Amino acid sequence: MQLLAVGDLHLGRLPARLPAQIGSRQDARSLGPSAALTRLVDEAIRQDIDAVAFAGDVVEQDDDFFEAYAELRRAVERLAEAGIEVVGVAGNHDVQVLPQLAREVPEFRLLGAEGAWEAIDLVGADGTEVRLFGWSFPRPRVTESPLTDAAFERGGRPAIGLLHCDRGQPGSYHAPVTARELAATGLDAWLLGHIHKPDALSAEQPSGYLGSVTALRASEVGTRGPWLYDIGAGGVRAIAQWPLAPLRWEALEVDLTGIEAATDARTRILGAANSLADTLATARLHPQVLGLRLRLYGRTALRRQVAGMLGNQELDDLPLAGGIHGFVGRWRLETRPELDLEALARRPDPVGLLAQRLLWLDSDADDPQGRALLERAREQLGRAHREPAWSRLDLPAEPDTAQVKDWLRRGALDSLDALLEQHDREASA
Repeated sequence: MQLLAVGDLHLGRLPARLPAQIGSRQDARSLGPSAALTRLVDEAIRQDIDAVAFAGDVVEQDDDFFEAYAELRRAVERLAEAGIEVVGVAGNHDVQVLPQLAREVPEFRLLGAEGAWEAIDLVGADGTEVRLFGWSFPRPRVTESPLTDAAFERGGRPAIGLLHCDRGQPGSYHAPVTARELAATGLDAWLLGHIHKPDALSAEQPSGYLGSVTALRASEVGTRGPWLYDIGAGGVRAIAQWPLAPLRWEALEVDLTGIEAATDARTRILGAANSLADTLATARLHPQVLGLRLRLYGRTALRRQVAGMLGNQELDDLPLAGGIHGFVGRWRLETRPELDLEALARRPDPVGLLAQRLLWLDSDADDPQGRALLERAREQLGRAHREPAWSRLDLPAEPDTAQVKDWLRRGALDSLDALLEQHDREASA
């Protein structure tokens, strides 16, 4: 049985924080939930799956009824014509509109109307039978757990739960449940809606939040899309996410250490963005538009020049590898000033001591002082690594010399920056 699990879609909503040239309503719609649904249907038909299950918030709100009706009807009819069953539950956003849409689109099966658990038996092309349990919001606010006193008759077959809920948030208005409650049901998997950040789902961990189908906010970084569940007689065999979101947001960090001119920052930003786009473009399903949230870090004396250059640059049009269109939605400049360690090391204070040890770390491998510093650090880290308190954790092998050196250097630089800032504050007081 091939079951496509779909998280929060929010038909009728437009993606936020788009630059002006792609932010017109027509273009925004081509990057939003409607376009994601079209991609989803195309891929479901292409892969000849058995069923699609929506985990609530299919529609943004009541005002979007007519827009959602047209889009959902087209999608469901195409799936039905391909022999693909379509089921879903209502979430807190579409508690009124989704049941009405289900009445208008008979091929869409709404489960658990009015807050009563309901089951449907699905049969895959391979003959596998799966029982799917669903519960829909009966009103916009639900403060009690829908799992209280719920009973699930598996009927001797794999059983999956479909639920829009707020996990681990007691007192929530959106159907609060606990992980313990979900596990106690004994179902093979729970397909959850409501939280837009997806969990790391796998055959070993098949229960969790499916996440949004496409990025709706700039904060929704990373892969977005539905999840294909491969279910056999013994339960969930495999899970794969379809990264079909037409718009993707990513956090991108760019090191500006060593730049010789402010314009070098542009080269590094474009290089990092193209490298990311090149990786994304290798997938058959890849985004059309890539929004970037930049963090620029490292050590440079050109911080002010870089800030001035970026403030005057048009960052809304970045043609990237693989035909992906990129833009910078936000950038943060977190560089630190360059340090003259040799000059600082001559100071008779803690700043001088730290600078001297950094020079030892950067010295030749045969330098006795640097070697002794690394050996002492490795010994202390190794002792901590072998502590019984950490024995239950799946820790990697003890750190090698390169790792120890990197940790020491980063820690020393952080401490040195803090000491210098303290000295500057005291001097200006």
